[in-house]
Amino acid sequence: MKPIKYSLFALTIAAAFSGSALAQDKSDWPSSITIGTGSQGGTYFGYGSGFGAMISEDLGLNAGVEITGGPVQNVTLVETGEHQLGFVTLGPADEARKGESPLMPGVPHEKVRALFPMYQTPLQAAVLASSDIESFQDMEGKRVGVGPAGGTSATYWTRFFENAEGYGNVDISNAGGSDTAGQLKDGLIDAFVYAAGLPTGAYAQLAVENDVRFISMDEETLEKMMAIVPAMAPFTIPANTYEDQPEDLQTVSLWNFAITNTDMPESLAYEITKLAMTNHDRMVTNHAAAKETLPENVLKNQVIPFHPGAVKWFEENGYEIPADLK
Repeated sequence: MKPIKYSLFALTIAAAFSGSALAQDKSDWPSSITIGTGSQGGTYFGYGSGFGAMISEDLGLNAGVEITGGPVQNVTLVETGEHQLGFVTLGPADEARKGESPLMPGVPHEKVRALFPMYQTPLQAAVLASSDIESFQDMEGKRVGVGPAGGTSATYWTRFFENAEGYGNVDISNAGGSDTAGQLKDGLIDAFVYAAGLPTGAYAQLAVENDVRFISMDEETLEKMMAIVPAMAPFTIPANTYEDQPEDLQTVSLWNFAITNTDMPESLAYEITKLAMTNHDRMVTNHAAAKETLPENVLKNQVIPFHPGAVKWFEENGYEIPADLK
């Protein structure tokens, strides 16, 4: 028997078939997508800029990053289809799903679907070292920057100060992360409280340029925060995450997930999920917080149904998605 020989013609036909199949698979893809992130100086913006570049390079789409007010705005922009991809913390996303979004009150966000886990967002706080503020109780009567209106930070810090007995009478200031850090440096506010993945650029720069004191939550503050926002969980910010931070900081956190709309083609949702879940080193290069962008964290989300494309990737790779999240 003569050995089988593969002709150049046959290989060319096979390659052409493969290419046409791939093109057909992408036939219902949009030519571009918009990713809703957050303010400059926050983790969403850096994480999203890097991931958008990966999408453009690997998937052949023009992925643009848009600065937004954060999760509260992002979930609504994805629900309405204005953005095709967005980053959210699970607290605001769950509230929007129930029709409790402050941007669209009474309108359940039923078209939002989860794609993949990102990282945890811890609540953080800093003052200048010259300040007399040494605890959250000391912030009463002070002017406190909480980040951009509509973001995770502003939503939950404001809710905390308005509802925690003994912590009220705080003068709230809203601005982006980098702007708020600048206001603290210039003495326009007394404290800068925020919510973003580690390390947060605005805090890192602030600590390099100024003598800063980071505030840790005592047990009373932890308990009050988790009572007011049950979706929060205890979290430790490791020592030396920032300059001028020699000890661990106790706080609380929320998980972040990437979301899309039910209208995203299943094959595109699959490829975006695959891109994030199989390129860990590249994701960490985008932002250090992506060290938690791992498939084993998929079920940290128990509130947003997953897109069928994401379900397909996770289940192909051994991660069972509960029926109520499909």
